[in-house]
Amino acid sequence: MVFSSVTFLFVFLPLLLAAYYLLPVKARAWRNGVLLAFSLFFYAYGGPPFLLLMLLSIAVNYVGALWAAPGRRHARAVMVLTTAVNLALLGWFKYAGFFFSNLAKVWTGLPVPEVTLPIGISFFTFQGLSYVLDVYQGQAQPQRNPLHVALYISLFPQLVAGPIVRYTTVAEEILTRRETISDFSAGAVRFLFGLAKKMLLANQLGLMADEIFAVRPEFLTVSLTWLGAIAYTGQIYFDFSGYSDMAIGLGHMFGFHFLENFNYPYISSSVTEFWRRWHISLSTWFRDYVYIPLGGNRCSTARHIRNILVVWALTGFWHGAAWTFLAWGLYYALLLLGEKYLWGRILERLPAPVRHVYALVLILVGWVIFRAETLTYAWQFISAMFGAAAGGWADGRSLYYLLQFRWELLLAIPASLPLRDWALQRLKARDNTLSGLILAWGPKAAALVLFALSFLRLVSSSYNPFIYFRF
Repeated sequence: MVFSSVTFLFVFLPLLLAAYYLLPVKARAWRNGVLLAFSLFFYAYGGPPFLLLMLLSIAVNYVGALWAAPGRRHARAVMVLTTAVNLALLGWFKYAGFFFSNLAKVWTGLPVPEVTLPIGISFFTFQGLSYVLDVYQGQAQPQRNPLHVALYISLFPQLVAGPIVRYTTVAEEILTRRETISDFSAGAVRFLFGLAKKMLLANQLGLMADEIFAVRPEFLTVSLTWLGAIAYTGQIYFDFSGYSDMAIGLGHMFGFHFLENFNYPYISSSVTEFWRRWHISLSTWFRDYVYIPLGGNRCSTARHIRNILVVWALTGFWHGAAWTFLAWGLYYALLLLGEKYLWGRILERLPAPVRHVYALVLILVGWVIFRAETLTYAWQFISAMFGAAAGGWADGRSLYYLLQFRWELLLAIPASLPLRDWALQRLKARDNTLSGLILAWGPKAAALVLFALSFLRLVSSSYNPFIYFRF
């Protein structure tokens, strides 16, 4: 089940809201029980057999955290064992097919298992791991109620595509949160804006990207490849940030406050800044649980380079079992090392527009590697972008796509900029009656209009993928 579906919007969510809010405020345990039951159903809806996998993950992390708490005998051994079980489950379901298929190329006759990837396994595995590791390090108290741990790991807003929520972020809210009308209203508006990102921008740009990335190398032109790269750059941002907006908004509707996951990444003026703004919960996870334990940057230059390479190789493979994802991760590792040790100071002295163009071009190239089905096609596509296109510089297809998707391409520019934040700040600074009315009702009215447009697109189109569901 996806948030941008008729089933979710008009059946699942209304039933959940009714069941949840008909219970009295003081019945916190019952409200949590309703959320847990609906969250488990939400996950089972997309693949009932994998519900058992999630329940196993919950049980492993619940027991592991109890026995890995500071002061417990063999706490370190339990932490290592629990981590190993989590990674083994993730490794089998996500990477077994990849590794066996590659081994089969040199070991003829080796059987390759056909393993179906459970939706969201990377997200809920990392959440469970962070809970156990935080308990082991004394940053969180072990939860003795298994239902609370189950709710944390399976909470449906962020279950299948993030953001990755730390237990310390929601531990108190599971027990003592207070739902308010203002929180619910803000959450609903945030949800509808996220839905519009998905339905009105991501899906349309995705259609263009899919068609262009399906073009055979000998028919690529320079202009077509740049359009394809730009389209996918918009698609993946509006798809994933839209889902994060919907998840954060749903959290507010039920009294939870998740941390932000995106901070306008395409305004960055360096690759380093981009990764402070993109998928913040994942970057933070790898920083806290891999990079810093390896030594971070408080070590020799050689070890620091090793740490960056390890973290970004893992970041690439986290996104998928393919050589393209590993190459994408190492691509960013080299860029980050370059900005740290080679050209970072030169970059800082360049004019802001030049730095921004520098970052955007490198980000576009990165998304081509990420999107391409093979490394060979990625290289051919990137070569075509920079002049080595077998089809020449341009043809009628580029003009067709520009005209066909002109409004989405134009609207994607302001939608990826912090114009909304700037406008809200200006209105708050004026502090008059008109500004107050616009602040109070403007976002709500805009959200309703966007919802109507999103609904029209939803019922008129069958193209509605979520990119990060496969991670």
